[in-house]
Amino acid sequence: MTKGQPLRVIGTMSGTSLDGVDAAVVVTDGITVFEHGETGYRPYSEREQQVLRAALGTWPNAPEAKAAAEVVETAHAELLSGFDKADAVGFHGQTLAHDPHGRGTHQAGNGALLAEVLEVPVVWDFRSADVGMGGQGAPLAPFYHFAVAKQVGAKRPVAFLNLGGVGNLTWVDASKDAPEDEGALLAFDTGPANAPIDDLVQARLGKSRDQAGALAAQGHADEAMIAHALEAGYFLKMPPKSLDRNDFSEMSEAVRDLKTEDAAATLTEFAARAVAEGLKQCPAMPSQVVVSGGGRNNATMMSTLGAVCPAEVVPIEELGLDGDMIEAQAFAYLAARVMYGLPTSAPGTTGVATPIGGGTISRPGALGHLGISNSGAASSKPSN
Repeated sequence: MTKGQPLRVIGTMSGTSLDGVDAAVVVTDGITVFEHGETGYRPYSEREQQVLRAALGTWPNAPEAKAAAEVVETAHAELLSGFDKADAVGFHGQTLAHDPHGRGTHQAGNGALLAEVLEVPVVWDFRSADVGMGGQGAPLAPFYHFAVAKQVGAKRPVAFLNLGGVGNLTWVDASKDAPEDEGALLAFDTGPANAPIDDLVQARLGKSRDQAGALAAQGHADEAMIAHALEAGYFLKMPPKSLDRNDFSEMSEAVRDLKTEDAAATLTEFAARAVAEGLKQCPAMPSQVVVSGGGRNNATMMSTLGAVCPAEVVPIEELGLDGDMIEAQAFAYLAARVMYGLPTSAPGTTGVATPIGGGTISRPGALGHLGISNSGAASSKPSN
């Protein structure tokens, strides 16, 4: 493999919404995106979601974490086996816990095992090196956002907003030469997005989400509750900064006594207002806020974002991209960068002291040699 040669990489993402695994092919040399290839999705069954939910907040060696790793590995193997052979796979795993300045970061799933099953090099454990160097370990998609901004020819600063379980914002100045250049990127988690809404609807109605924001559209947001939540220190902290899925759990507790429609409306507006607060911390107001992730399918969320954000808010499809696959594509792109020894995070994206390349490369045939068990997990600081 010659450095600079385009690679066909399959990237995967199992996000904080716990709905399933996305996979997408990107042809890239780790700098330029030459082509977007086929995509795939493998939903988690209700039972698998229960296993994953039971493991949230756990660290390696916990029984729940081991059970979750088996679910994650099985789902990825089943989905990826249906793709044509690739030069590499970018495997993010399932984040169960993220405490960058304490116990570390924990993504369930063993990339070495997948390399053995798929007979292809697997790049995984993307976050640990960054955390080990004092970074937040998240978000990691910004380097890909920079490449996409270059690809679509963005002339003015643009913001990419991913609304998964948590909201992630990337401010991009595509006039810079490289994503690690000073001033090219600023990235951070804005606040909760879909996760508290999904949890609310699951607990009260047994449904996986507020479909199209229909419940929230029927309710009335509690403005006093939102104003109080926005006084949290997180919103005053300057980026880069990151969140765990269950941060701001007190907001979910606060809406407990509200009617379901009002609770959904309150959580939806809180997510949108958190994004608006985040935009105030960008170096300059972006020309557009380009939205990906499941939240862009929530009409109430999108209309609320449009009302509270001072920049135009558009779904990422307006750039000709697939909003369901951006994060999977990002980890394909990052995997190529790891294969070629390029940085995957920088001070402006995670707060790490200097640009750093994360990720571990596992090649077929190395599993037994390394003595890795069949139910692994990545963690920067394994817990007892």
